[in-house]
Amino acid sequence: MKTLSKKKKIIILTVMIALLLVTGYVNVALNSTISDGLSTETNASASANFYTSYRTEREATRTQEIQFYDSIIASATSSDDAKQEAEANKLALITQMEKELVTEGIIRGKGFEDAIVTSSSSNVNVFVKCAELTSSEVAQITSVVTEQLGVEIDKVIIIPSE
Repeated sequence: MKTLSKKKKIIILTVMIALLLVTGYVNVALNSTISDGLSTETNASASANFYTSYRTEREATRTQEIQFYDSIIASATSSDDAKQEAEANKLALITQMEKELVTEGIIRGKGFEDAIVTSSSSNVNVFVKCAELTSSEVAQITSVVTEQLGVEIDKVIIIPSE
């Protein structure tokens, strides 16, 4: 078997080190490009996940509330007053759910990517998927909310979120 001269060994080793350095540089450059793209996708995904997870949680909570009211209504041990109150609360909850759903649809119909509306006795919160809102857009959303939910303007809180 032939042995390589010392000079050839040094040249081969130098070339291998140079290739290793080039490979490392290309790897770092590609990873930073990919991670920049992923961070943009992650932010968009987090925003989409907020709206999706909020709706899922809200639906689950309301399903539990309706089941609670149904159990009171179906219970033989519940008083007539308790049954009537449970029926009234269930109807109010279903009406509120419907109004919020319609309001969210109208806001999306006005050109916003997504919206979540939650109402309570004290105020109405509207999360709108956008970086920021113009005064015209705030007026549009406020108009929709006050008309659909029958609340006063000062009870409407609009929160832009991406």
